[in-house]
Amino acid sequence: MAAKRISILLAIIVTFVVSMCSSPPPAKERSPATYEELIAFFKEWRKFNSPEMINGVPDYSVEAMKKQHVELAQWQSRLNNFDTTKWPIKHQVDWYLVWAEMNGLDFEHRVQQPWVRDPAFYTWFFPSLSDVPEREGPSVFGAIELPDYAWPLSDKDAAEIADRLRKAPVVFQQARKNLTGNAKDLWVTGERSIREASGDLESFATSVIEKHPDLASAANEARDASNQFADWLHEQAPSKTGPSGIGKENFTWNLNKVHLVPYTWNEEKILLERELYRSHSELRFAEHRNRKLPALPVHASAQIHRDELNKGVTEYMEFLDKDEFLTVKPYMDAAMRAQIRGFYPIDSVRIFFDQIDHRDPMPMRAHHYHWIELARNINEPNESPIRATPLLSNIFDTRAEGFATAMEELVMNAGLLKNRPRAEELVYMMLAQRCARGLGGLYQHGLGMDFKQAREYASKWVPYGFAPANGATLQHEEQFYLQQPGYEASYVIGKIEIDQLIAEYSRQREGFVLKEFMDKFNRVGIIPVSLIYWEMTGDKSMLNNAINHK
Repeated sequence: MAAKRISILLAIIVTFVVSMCSSPPPAKERSPATYEELIAFFKEWRKFNSPEMINGVPDYSVEAMKKQHVELAQWQSRLNNFDTTKWPIKHQVDWYLVWAEMNGLDFEHRVQQPWVRDPAFYTWFFPSLSDVPEREGPSVFGAIELPDYAWPLSDKDAAEIADRLRKAPVVFQQARKNLTGNAKDLWVTGERSIREASGDLESFATSVIEKHPDLASAANEARDASNQFADWLHEQAPSKTGPSGIGKENFTWNLNKVHLVPYTWNEEKILLERELYRSHSELRFAEHRNRKLPALPVHASAQIHRDELNKGVTEYMEFLDKDEFLTVKPYMDAAMRAQIRGFYPIDSVRIFFDQIDHRDPMPMRAHHYHWIELARNINEPNESPIRATPLLSNIFDTRAEGFATAMEELVMNAGLLKNRPRAEELVYMMLAQRCARGLGGLYQHGLGMDFKQAREYASKWVPYGFAPANGATLQHEEQFYLQQPGYEASYVIGKIEIDQLIAEYSRQREGFVLKEFMDKFNRVGIIPVSLIYWEMTGDKSMLNNAINHK
């Protein structure tokens, strides 16, 4: 009993110390420091953030995680001791990025605990590239990201991947010990994620068996381990009865202190509802304007589909360049073409965005600004080592997803769709879909809906049934929003924040030059919009409203 009381007391002390560190102290309590010292500190911090690797497998045991959380308070204290008051704004912004990452790790330990609650966390193989700087949602450190390797695979890379794949049984063995949570929806959807990864491994094995038979054997071994883990999850599922959402108070803390968003759960709900209703209203008026025009045809073949999307890329890139929207570089075109999706007959489409691409290529080419940004990160890395490194806890979400979403309306307003009037309808449909699924995610974390109800709600508000509740889009998105609270609304909230940035930036100038704004905006980096707002306008109010939000 004494040991138990000591453990409880220690937990209380850690929580108190961490909470004290979650807000920056007054400048008078800090010590002088240089920006170079912050960069060195950041590199140390990133090493600490990563779990210890034991024979190539990350350690997420109870003991290891408790130790990391206790030591986190010391790192926060060290960071808070930096006196940044005389630094230029762009360097102060970098300090806040490290501060937010530390709050993110604290939030993972106190609330999310994906290594305890979410079986999908242990997915060990990812075959495709994410369209944001770091894979969405929490995932086990050391997982195999196949796009990190050049293709065709060299013998050296094939041997390395095979070695890592053969760690899968140990990863899943540890997962069985760590997964003691009672989050029902995360558990059930996690089983599906592991089975999907198993299918990916089988396909990968088939693709490499001729040139790399040992790698194919390792992939099949990992597939078998995945199937066994998924079977165990299925056996345990009936015992899981608890909620997977985190509650409004925890949700708001994460928004304010990690993602640096100046809203509460309820305020985001109001904003998303407003945009949902606006998108439906705009859609109906666009349909009225276009009522005498023929409906958009769907693509009848893979060749037509590919040709239309490639034409879309050409038209989109020419528009950005000739309309002086932003500075266009050669690598951008290649990045866009490399991510053109394959063809699926319209009667088999279960993914919302394939429904859009089947009808007109331009709305999704606008959203695929994601791929231009990732290519920029490679070809023109940010001068800040902190910003050049993908932010932890998906802290970039309002910027990455918010701007990709904003681009759909920005380029439309700039004239991209003037000869494609019916494509405007698709833009509003896309916004309605993001608002609907975002609200579904909010309701899950607000504990007002479970996973099934959230999917049904979102599907109800997506026009024309383009996102069925049991379809791939809502199945995966609503699961992901459970895994990563705050991301669900980032598409729309980030867009709203960017509108505010454009308003203030232009207000401060006699004339607004779009290309000048865009090039500056892109140079700042993929960081929270509240920090971009401060750096580009000199106004810290959006950030202050986030970190001081009650």
